[in-house]
Amino acid sequence: MTDANNSVDHGEYEYIIVGAGSAGCVLANRLTQNPKIRVLLIDAGAKDDYVWVHVPVGYLYCINNPKTDWMFKTTPQAALNGRSLLYPRGKILGGSSSINGMIYMRGQSQDYDNWASATGDHSWRWDALLPHFKGIEDYYGGANEFHGAGGEWRVEKQRISWKILDTFKAAANEAGIPSTGDFNRGNNSGVSYFDVTQKNGWRLNAARAFIKPAARRENLTLITGATIEKLTFDGLKCTGIHFHGGGKTHTASITKEVLLSAGAIGSVQILERSGIGNSELLASLGIATVKHLPGVGENLQDHLQIRMVYKVKGFRTLNTIAAHWWGKLAIALQFIFTRKGPMSMAPSQLGAFACSSDSQERPNVQYHVQPLSLDKFGEPLHRFNAFTASICNLRPSSRGSVHISSSDVDAQPIINPNYLSTELDRQIALESVALTRKILNQPAFADAQAEEFKPGKQFVEADELLKQVADIGTTIFHPVGTCKMGKEDDPTAVVDSELKVIGVEGLRVVDASVMPTITSGNTAAPTMMIAEKIARLLLQQAS
Repeated sequence: MTDANNSVDHGEYEYIIVGAGSAGCVLANRLTQNPKIRVLLIDAGAKDDYVWVHVPVGYLYCINNPKTDWMFKTTPQAALNGRSLLYPRGKILGGSSSINGMIYMRGQSQDYDNWASATGDHSWRWDALLPHFKGIEDYYGGANEFHGAGGEWRVEKQRISWKILDTFKAAANEAGIPSTGDFNRGNNSGVSYFDVTQKNGWRLNAARAFIKPAARRENLTLITGATIEKLTFDGLKCTGIHFHGGGKTHTASITKEVLLSAGAIGSVQILERSGIGNSELLASLGIATVKHLPGVGENLQDHLQIRMVYKVKGFRTLNTIAAHWWGKLAIALQFIFTRKGPMSMAPSQLGAFACSSDSQERPNVQYHVQPLSLDKFGEPLHRFNAFTASICNLRPSSRGSVHISSSDVDAQPIINPNYLSTELDRQIALESVALTRKILNQPAFADAQAEEFKPGKQFVEADELLKQVADIGTTIFHPVGTCKMGKEDDPTAVVDSELKVIGVEGLRVVDASVMPTITSGNTAAPTMMIAEKIARLLLQQAS
């Protein structure tokens, strides 16, 4: 423990934002637009000056890298044959926007209408949220009914295409999945190349988009490499933070609020270390309860992808293009001189949203299709031409949890997504495999001589197929829901519809953890929208 003489007091701010990820960067930019509002933005990660953060293909070097990733792991998952999965979370300025797949995806209008029902607050309906999506966006096609222009968050078309992906698209059409020109109009049904959050061929992370232009404002203070020990309280009123950095303890206080934006894992850790959570759990760890909120850390939801791999003939894929030094050199030169080619590509290029069965009223599965294959990220590409058709259940019924294991800030959290723990999720997994096989059986693939490598066409019976799915299933790292918003009479809710922590003054949670249910697609854009919505609310209150 550091003594009082080694403690630093950083003074007083209107707002302290904990976490400089997708939500925190938006909040900091917006709030400091008012010169009277002093903001401290604090993050445990380093500055985003690692070169592979900004090169799109660099996610391969950022995930499971202690420089950029917290390197969390899940508990052994019973339905995944006891496997423990890597659980990537960005440990760098920009948070997970610095290591994610760069896909711009809002989800479906019904997702948000359901949030409005869960909270009793119509401001969470899709039509009410669309202006917030548009407000941060700089869409390559310009402003229109569904998109914004001139915002900080650049959305572009991808700078690469692949014959094998075009073939999958054609086969999806033949299987009854129509083409679409835009996944982000509230109905994402269809197949197309994903739009991506890039700028001129480079990754655009939240720090570059929102903090870089705000950094020159005198009312913004940014601290990196600082680990939050706990929030401070006067009774049930949050007063500031205690944190560690540079071998010293530090304090900072607020006149208005602490905005917790550390993500679905980090925000739970900070709340529980601060005495907000299930009192039984806190007592077992020797932590005094400030506010009993049993929902903290519960309701964890994530997208589990089933990574089906197909060998193909007559199609070159990244597997063989990058197999030799001269191929790698050509790829590098193409990116250096044109900002195009494989180094510019997102992890997944082609997407599709479809119904896994006729019983579904709206698309319930999503494809991430890639012109490459490997056993798992971090391992070499296969030496044969192949592609991956990864498919996930968009709205899993399984619920997991995340909790601290100790009051020690360096202790790893206990992350249990509880994948495939319901009969419904297992059924949709089987339907997902069947749908993929249907697509691959269409005439468009006749010349490819596609051979199912993973899980393997020999696995047909439900029990044996689920065992194989358990071996190839992995996270797309979309954790949400662990501080869910809801009505104040909901015993599982952690925040109200304005994201105020229930029963506590001066504290909000503003990140993906507040989603009561996961969105039907990638979660970065919805998280930024949430921050934009709350920032507008706070600025209105300050005016």
